[in-house]
Amino acid sequence: MPARRIRRLVLGATLLTAAVTLPAGPANADTAPGLDRFYHQTLEWKPCDNAALDAAGARCAGVLAPLDYNNPDGRTLTVAISRIAATDPARRRGILITNPGGPGGAGLAMTVNTQKAMTADVRAQYDLIGMDPRGVGRSDAVNCTIPVPTMLFSAGFDVFGYARDTAVAAALATACVGTDPEKARKITTRNTARDMDLIRSLLGEKKLNYFGASYGTYLGAVYTQMFGDHADRMVFDSAVDPDRYYVGLYQDMGAINEYALDDWAKWAARHDDQYHFGSTPEAVRAWVEDLIRRSAGHEIYGSGYLVDEHTIPMMLLALLPNPQLNPNLAEVLTMVASGVAGGPIDMDALKAKIVSVVPLDAAGMAAIMCGDKAAPRDPAWYYGNVEAARPTQPVFGAFANNITACAFWPDPVEPPTEIHNATPVLIVANVHDTRTAYSEGLALHADLTGSRLVTLADTRIHGAFRPDLSPCLNNIVNTYFATGVRPDQDVTCEPDFGWFPK
Repeated sequence: MPARRIRRLVLGATLLTAAVTLPAGPANADTAPGLDRFYHQTLEWKPCDNAALDAAGARCAGVLAPLDYNNPDGRTLTVAISRIAATDPARRRGILITNPGGPGGAGLAMTVNTQKAMTADVRAQYDLIGMDPRGVGRSDAVNCTIPVPTMLFSAGFDVFGYARDTAVAAALATACVGTDPEKARKITTRNTARDMDLIRSLLGEKKLNYFGASYGTYLGAVYTQMFGDHADRMVFDSAVDPDRYYVGLYQDMGAINEYALDDWAKWAARHDDQYHFGSTPEAVRAWVEDLIRRSAGHEIYGSGYLVDEHTIPMMLLALLPNPQLNPNLAEVLTMVASGVAGGPIDMDALKAKIVSVVPLDAAGMAAIMCGDKAAPRDPAWYYGNVEAARPTQPVFGAFANNITACAFWPDPVEPPTEIHNATPVLIVANVHDTRTAYSEGLALHADLTGSRLVTLADTRIHGAFRPDLSPCLNNIVNTYFATGVRPDQDVTCEPDFGWFPK
């Protein structure tokens, strides 16, 4: 398809953002005068009004932070944090801040699940700190006037479907930025890292310990670059390559999710008597690809959720990162197939199965990703990449290379952070990770020259530090948090294959 025609098809969409022209941001700076009132505030700890956190004995507080650290006399926002106290005050050595990824993931209650993989020795030593990053959840969430469940879609099968996605991306950028331009542009990873250091100081700690997953590894790496003297024991699980964040990160998801679909198809073929997708992996994959094709022109909409060729690949993407969700994916596809064929479909139940696994905030995700690094602007560039990927990535190539709201976002207020330092972190990377390709973990390992790498072999999983998956890996992470001792060299761990569904 000629680039000229693509540009004509999307011109009406891009005009929506033409009026959003904003001034350049402040100069790059990690500190600014006038921050005393933030660093000397008194936190008020209260019940969290969250069932899981309250049951775990957590308390919550709001941290006042400047919207712009270079303009501390300007607007402010409140960052919501939670704290589960160390179980042995006599052995307490500090705080351990967590981040679940996304970007756009609310992390206030992340500690409830993270502590399940921690040993009693670790829990004795740390106050576990959860946090909704600025612009997300309870931390003055970004408000976009278009209530889409995600900012990520698959481009469909032709240029007309791609033009629709371009229009949605442009409209989302206008809705997010136009509502409050000043705020939307300050919801960035660098500012979240500054918030983390503010939290460290307010809690009376000279050093910050950290566990971040997925995007949380990028946030952690940015923190080590900006505040390396304050970084203590830090674990990055399912690591991101800072140089490929975020456009390259998504491009890398194409091939690894094609592998993941084939891996799931092996399981589904073994359960053909229950799901009837096909008795061989090849037949299962063919059934899935046919379902996506049949959904084109048979859109199903309800409960704020759309089912068509643009969203079914995203449902697969949501449920493939964990083999224990194999039955969930089969149930979702059964529901979708019924709806596409004109039969009954419970949209509330379908939406619940997806959102419960990926509870991301589309507005927060857009603000953080687009505010961190400028994306290519030309719609034809994305469409060319989509078409080039189709032969080898028939299900996920149109997602991995698709246009997003970032193509229409104003330029970031700060340059992206260049990661290169010797902070002695522990990096975890999974050979068959569906969200952060193994090559990304290797790249971060090279950028952080003092790091150690723990590889989880032969596992389709995103997020390796979890109960019972790999005792080898869990022991290394827990030993590091408890004692500060890391392996002398890079290590490969095997999973416990009893963890996987039959």
